[in-house]
Amino acid sequence: MEFLIANLAPIMFATLVVLLLFGYPVAFALAANGILFGVIGIELGLLTPALFQALPQRVFGIIMNDTLLALPFFTFMGLILERSGMAEDLLETVGQLFGPMRGGLAFAVVAVGALLAATTGVVSASVISMGLISLPIMLRYGYDRRLATGVIAASGTLSQIIPPSLTLIILADQLGRSVGDMYRGALLPGLVLTGLYLAYVAGLAIVSPKQVPALPPEARAFREANGNSGARSLVVLMTMALGFAIGTMELVVGPDAPVDEQFVVGMLLWGGFAFAAATANRVFKLGWLSAVAERVTFVMIPPLALVFLVLGTIFIGVATPTEGGAMGAVGALILALVRRRMNLTLLQQAMDSTTRLTCFALFILIGSTVFALTFRAVNGDLWVEHLLTNLPGGHWGFLVFVSLFVFVAAFFLDFFELAFIIIPLLGPVADKMGIDLVWFGILIAVNMQTSFMHPPFGLALFYLRSVAPHDDYRDRVTGTTVAGVRTSQIYWGSVPFIVIQLAMVVIVMTFPGLVMHYKDGESKIDPSSVKIEVQGGGAGFNPYDNGEPPAMPTAP
Repeated sequence: MEFLIANLAPIMFATLVVLLLFGYPVAFALAANGILFGVIGIELGLLTPALFQALPQRVFGIIMNDTLLALPFFTFMGLILERSGMAEDLLETVGQLFGPMRGGLAFAVVAVGALLAATTGVVSASVISMGLISLPIMLRYGYDRRLATGVIAASGTLSQIIPPSLTLIILADQLGRSVGDMYRGALLPGLVLTGLYLAYVAGLAIVSPKQVPALPPEARAFREANGNSGARSLVVLMTMALGFAIGTMELVVGPDAPVDEQFVVGMLLWGGFAFAAATANRVFKLGWLSAVAERVTFVMIPPLALVFLVLGTIFIGVATPTEGGAMGAVGALILALVRRRMNLTLLQQAMDSTTRLTCFALFILIGSTVFALTFRAVNGDLWVEHLLTNLPGGHWGFLVFVSLFVFVAAFFLDFFELAFIIIPLLGPVADKMGIDLVWFGILIAVNMQTSFMHPPFGLALFYLRSVAPHDDYRDRVTGTTVAGVRTSQIYWGSVPFIVIQLAMVVIVMTFPGLVMHYKDGESKIDPSSVKIEVQGGGAGFNPYDNGEPPAMPTAP
């Protein structure tokens, strides 16, 4: 009994691990564990029955949390855009644009993966869409199966780190930080990670071109009447749009605006100019833009403009993340209506999926709240704090341990479970050690991306396996027999991208400025140095009008 009383917190944590390994649903395992050990603590005299009186208030606090409203809004926005055919149009257009170069289809998958991440925020939607559309084309024209599956799965996980990521909303809530700050801090790491994926594909195109062949001439649909690709006018249009954005950006936001704000506003100006020019070219039949330039502009700019408009209002401070998400959901509905893709079936599917995902997240959050209530009551937070603060190496030892721990835990838990179980234990320790929690959250978010890529439990690999062909099949375009994709090829294809993701963790740890730029717009004044002096009273000054404080009211 003495051993049980002295070690109730670690025993409670170990019991939770055992329940999860047995495959019990996470939400119910957390809640049951919290209630079970709460009763044990009461029987041992460590806790009082009044402990559970705080439970209803905590549950209602979750339901009344305005920040979590951004979850269904951004999920609904992404699902409407994805189900309205935006993914298909993007992949077809960008694939044809990059197709003539070696690795062009892989470049297109990474680029569209980043665009889908900025619009859907849902890994499953991105991976399944690209798996259904891009994988058959890549297999048709001789791409290495491991590369094709790996680049699709990895590009889909960009939804974890590129705003408006659902993971960042949850991490901000669990760490007690602003969602807007998390979005600002994640912007540059997300772009750097996208660049690393592109660099890997470019390296393969140089070292092993047979793995990433170019599209053959007969597969290139983008051809003008004169036989040219039409890319020249697209380059001219985008260059002019970029010049316009750079020339007018300072007039809009000012020269001292934060980096993230300049980037978002610049992208809006760039896209607005390009869309206006393409529209004028079509309406007035100017003839100076190719059909390719028009198609790329009309396909890419509207969803991008919606995303950067939503993020821009959040970054500038005009709207909260919840309000921005609501605006994005309405904008997605408008885009679907304009594209004539909206119908009741699509709306019902998007609403059903949004409800399921939101309920899934909230039930885990409620379960983790029950667990945390008992765990803190038995001093579990102090046990974790003493365990982590005594690690050798100080801050660096703590960060290395946390990174390794999250990486290993990601083999068994998905990002929702990691966010609701692990982060509440690690966040207070990081805060006490003086680590910036936004930077810490982005570091964890990049690391948690690997949870989708780990063989054999990575969800992105499962999503891809569900749409990749198992058996040999006859290609409908070429008429040739194409070999199916083995599960082992999907697993091995993920390994290089897991290495890249871990390299990104090291980069964020080594160069914190990639994240800390979110503070650029904050006041540089130290509150402790501010002195308030009252004028006009001298030594005998009394702040009350009549020289005496007002009389306190007496009880009747």
